Amino acid sequence: MDNVIDLRSDTVTRPTDPMRAAMARAEVGDDVFGDDPAVNALQERVAELLGFPAALFVSSGTQSNLCALLSHCGRGDEYIAGWNAHVYSHEGGGAAALGGIQPQPLPHQEDGTLDLTHIEAAVKPDDPHFARTRLLCLENTFGGMAIPPEYLESATAVARKHRLATHLDGARLFNAAVAGGGDPYAGARKIAEHFDSVSVCFSKGLGAPVGSVLLGSRELVSEARRWRKVLGGGMRQAGVLAAAASYALDHHVERLAEDHANAALFAEALDGVPGIEVGAARTNMVFARAVAGVTPQDLVERLAARGVLCTGGPQFRFVFHLDVSREDAERAAIVVRETLADSTV
Repeated sequence: MDNVIDLRSDTVTRPTDPMRAAMARAEVGDDVFGDDPAVNALQERVAELLGFPAALFVSSGTQSNLCALLSHCGRGDEYIAGWNAHVYSHEGGGAAALGGIQPQPLPHQEDGTLDLTHIEAAVKPDDPHFARTRLLCLENTFGGMAIPPEYLESATAVARKHRLATHLDGARLFNAAVAGGGDPYAGARKIAEHFDSVSVCFSKGLGAPVGSVLLGSRELVSEARRWRKVLGGGMRQAGVLAAAASYALDHHVERLAEDHANAALFAEALDGVPGIEVGAARTNMVFARAVAGVTPQDLVERLAARGVLCTGGPQFRFVFHLDVSREDAERAAIVVRETLADSTV
């Protein structure tokens, strides 16, 4: 079908023609030997931008988070995370399977945060009966929600009180920074300053085809580099991918505000429409629930037949991104309304 509007995820973006040109021009070397100039330039740039001593380019956000966990924790250690955090619920149990690291999941509050008293209570005593609590993992954005800066400061202060390291899954860090207003680069640095390590993804809203960066101390990044190799993540002439991430930093950060605006437009257009309950836009995401006997999977299939792709389950998720224009957002809302109004739904 022509003119499909793909709102399943911001991972579906395709590199723009200028980004492809930047990739084609990239000067490359062998990154496993540390001599790929485009990779080195990206790592140095992101480290300086976000205020860390070192950075490591990896293939994915999952690999970045896993390298962080394996570098912060040893076998029999434990990390604290939200029960629906990506690092716990959507990464195949990698930390447990490959590192013998035990997760301690906690419930999320309505705003996506973890209750500070729950974090503190989850820290195990220094006793051989218990796993050693080593790390607190937070996520920003979470379910499209930008986590308040004052919360990040308070939660990481609790971690430091108990001598825990802190890691941020910042897959959509720049969405959170844009939502905060002002200079998004300075905003991203302000968010990152609370953490010992941060993962930033370039293949979501920033529109690169592949790649994330893990930031931390030189010692942690050195350990993560070793784990990247163990995990099969040494990518040789990776400069063609790093060039895409560098292009995204130059051209696709501030434009994230367009995705947020399109999500808000879509949510407002569906507010009060019979058959679906739509929440407010969360940065570039809109979540909805089917009502009045509408079957979620049936609605997902009917929308797909009309050229609008989304994910469904207990909730529908519509994600706005680089490849979705304002006109696409308007048309998608019309398609949802018409599909819900169809007497066969």
